[in-house]
Amino acid sequence: MGRLLSSPKVLLIGAAALALIIAGLAGGALGGAFGGGFIGAPIAHIQLAAEPITASPQIADIPFFGDFRITNTMVAAWSAIVVLAVISWLGTRRLKEVPGRLQGALEAVMEVFLNACETVAGPERGRRFFPLVMTIFLFVVAANWMGILPGFGTIGRFESAEEVIHHAEEKAEKDGEHADLDNVKLAVFDGDGFLAVQPFGSVNEEITGAEYEEMEEGARPRAGLLVPFFRSANTDINMTLGLALVAMVMVHYWGVSVLGLFTHVGKYFNFREGPIMLFVGLLEGLSEIARVISFTFRLFGNIFAGEVLLIVMAFLVPLVGIVPFLGLELFVGLVQAFIFAMLTLVFAATATIHHDSEGH
Repeated sequence: MGRLLSSPKVLLIGAAALALIIAGLAGGALGGAFGGGFIGAPIAHIQLAAEPITASPQIADIPFFGDFRITNTMVAAWSAIVVLAVISWLGTRRLKEVPGRLQGALEAVMEVFLNACETVAGPERGRRFFPLVMTIFLFVVAANWMGILPGFGTIGRFESAEEVIHHAEEKAEKDGEHADLDNVKLAVFDGDGFLAVQPFGSVNEEITGAEYEEMEEGARPRAGLLVPFFRSANTDINMTLGLALVAMVMVHYWGVSVLGLFTHVGKYFNFREGPIMLFVGLLEGLSEIARVISFTFRLFGNIFAGEVLLIVMAFLVPLVGIVPFLGLELFVGLVQAFIFAMLTLVFAATATIHHDSEGH
């Protein structure tokens, strides 16, 4: 131990780590409260809805087609698909009896899930369920892990103060209220054009919409919000709802194809075995709806909360604040993908069992 501590490399690494910790504490929002804040920038804008990444120089989003708009979560989802396609191509373009590292890793992952499917649902049905279960796992884990890459949530287009205030007034008008511009926070940016940069040490450089409106037009700073080009796909509830609907539609499709339409529907509308079994069947039908809701909010809630945690820690303690949480987010992203895939498998196996066998 003494030799290790006396090593120049170890001492240099320790000194560099200590310097980063001190700089992060003093340079972020925590240090800004005591006269520091020389590294940090205002906290990134957080909202539930995905943001359109195309906008006009005036105050309106540009629809891509009809009312369809390209959002940052769509771009992230498409990026995850491209990454998975590239990895698949690289791993399978030269298949060998003795696999290389990438081919071996892909085969190992697929073997784990194939064995799980066959164990839960049997060899025949397990292989039938395997493509969807494997696809859900790979897409969800890729989308989750890509969400912590540099550039996600930090690089984007500049949304002007006028645009932000306009959106706030529109929302208040729809709700039948008056827009409270004192609650509209605007960050101050450097530079010109479509992109915007928040300089180091700007952690306290924020103004409200009311303050911006009171300033003379020529004296107004370049204030607004950063709309990121990339945002983790599963922080959009529309994405997680879509995955849940695909999973449950396929579950019931398999149920109908294996048991037949009337047998499968008879699980939920059982008129032959008395009012008690009819009531049990209706409860089972309600549980199917609850599964969709559970699927949707479990994945969305965990990934969105993780993104907010990383943003807050980067705001409070830049440089080092998010480091301990990156590993946690990698683990959570993997676990949530595994849970989503395994629950899909279990629901599919349950849906293809005859009622009598299930009761037995």
